[in-house]
Amino acid sequence: MQTIYLGLGTNLGDRAANLQAAIEALAEAMVITAVSPIYQTPPWGVTNQPDFLNLCLAAQTNLPPVDLLTFVKNLEIELGREPAERWGPRLIDIDLLFYANQIIETEQLTIPHPRLHERAFVLRPLADIAPEFVHPRLGSTIAQLATAVDGEGIRPFDHTPEPINLN
Repeated sequence: MQTIYLGLGTNLGDRAANLQAAIEALAEAMVITAVSPIYQTPPWGVTNQPDFLNLCLAAQTNLPPVDLLTFVKNLEIELGREPAERWGPRLIDIDLLFYANQIIETEQLTIPHPRLHERAFVLRPLADIAPEFVHPRLGSTIAQLATAVDGEGIRPFDHTPEPINLN
């Protein structure tokens, strides 16, 4: 079994339900060992779209890296993701951030995720579950990387339902 870290994001539909559905589906194929709190984050890349909900999770898997990538991309489609512009709105996005401490570069897969160290929306939740994990290419911990990026606009997501007004 290998330890992996995944980043999940959504900004369409019932965002909290989208994340929950993805976690439940992932749990059928791997042993989830930690799930970060959910953060509401401003869009990155294409900014004229709704805010995202993001979280990270740690899991154990026997799937080799390319098979894992195929599994998560197929899962995105099963959960309702449709092709769209890069960095645009999406129902669900599942990124393979780390596969143990491996460095993999192929045409279809780059691990660690190549822009992970630039993205506070990934680093903040990842630091909640793996602050001491060392990025195998950069040699810095996730906690160090998280403090080095601008986290403006990223806030914990309070998914407590609004009180119902009966008057």
